[in-house]
Amino acid sequence: MSVTSRYRQAWEAFWNEAPEEPGAVFWDAEPEVTAQLHLPLLRPHLADPALPLVDLGCGNGTQTRFLAERLGHVVGVDIAVAAVQRARRGDRAGRAAYRVLDAADKSEAETLHTELGDANVYMRGVLHQCEPDDRQALADGIAALVGTRGRALLVELSESARPVLGRLARDPSGPPPKLAPVLRHGIAPGEVADAAVPEYLRSAGLTVLADGEIPLTTTEFTRDGARVELPSKWLVAGPAH
Repeated sequence: MSVTSRYRQAWEAFWNEAPEEPGAVFWDAEPEVTAQLHLPLLRPHLADPALPLVDLGCGNGTQTRFLAERLGHVVGVDIAVAAVQRARRGDRAGRAAYRVLDAADKSEAETLHTELGDANVYMRGVLHQCEPDDRQALADGIAALVGTRGRALLVELSESARPVLGRLARDPSGPPPKLAPVLRHGIAPGEVADAAVPEYLRSAGLTVLADGEIPLTTTEFTRDGARVELPSKWLVAGPAH
């Protein structure tokens, strides 16, 4: 079994069992505290705002629908069939398109690029969930989608998120209810060194145009009512010239 096959099966199982109601998934925060905050980070660097946008790792499509209302041609892609099916069900107005895609398979990314042409890419919290052996391949897939005119915005957990998640997972009363299924399915976040993310992109032929820090907001709350936010970093990258 390949690394990607194990990863795909874990996500299929997760999305088949996850509740359907909004906010039931640990990272499925409302767009007002996620994509709405991320778009201003990407927009100043877009070479062509009219390009299609690929929401890579779209899950159940919460952010995809928001992005489609503001950007027009948006395609939500995910490695899990169950996730794409949920995204389609949730988009009754048909605002975006959806498809199953393993972006770590460069040939699949190149096929989508052939259909769409150059695209902008939005990816939130996906790289750290990948198996280490797939991370460079995923960056290569992003570069294939971007082509010569697109831009990519990545929001990824920083190294300092690891101890925060560790404390949540080791809580004496058990991990938070929305984090527990993630751990149970073996898709617990893995640590990606802060310096490694731009290196993956550079190795894929992309140049980091801007970066910074922004919390990755979750749907979980602490006992005192504070929303759980995980330290994360963002990067905008484009093709090297």
